[in-house]
Amino acid sequence: MNGLINSIFVVDVAGSLPVSVQSVRAVPGKGLEGDRYYHKAGYWSHNGNLTRDVTLVDIETLERIEAEYNIAIEPGEHRRNIETKGIDLTALVGKKFQIGEITLQGIRVCEPCAHLVELTGKKQLLRGLVHSGLVAEILTDGVIHVGDQLK
Repeated sequence: MNGLINSIFVVDVAGSLPVSVQSVRAVPGKGLEGDRYYHKAGYWSHNGNLTRDVTLVDIETLERIEAEYNIAIEPGEHRRNIETKGIDLTALVGKKFQIGEITLQGIRVCEPCAHLVELTGKKQLLRGLVHSGLVAEILTDGVIHVGDQLK
């Protein structure tokens, strides 16, 4: 099944608000240009050797959280780089996949943390995002655009 890239967000400094962009360059071993993890300035940048090139969350999970917990999730408030639509991201753990022209490797489920609650004040996000989303490693250089297919 193919999915689509619904939105792209970068955060230039840890703790800052996410900024929506229409496209972004993905660089292997670094992440998304302009993002805090690209510059090794993210909250988790110095937490061992954990890859954090790019993080993804599906819009269906966000819609479920809004309905189940009766909260509004502002664009990018989830702190993930890419919102997808129409694909189960957890099924990509351990697999190579494509976003447009870019090849990525699913590394692990992107579990939420207490830092997310600190930034948003919404404890429901912590509970709602458990066992969802994806952390991926960028394997090839290129540009990711809103509307690209994920397969």
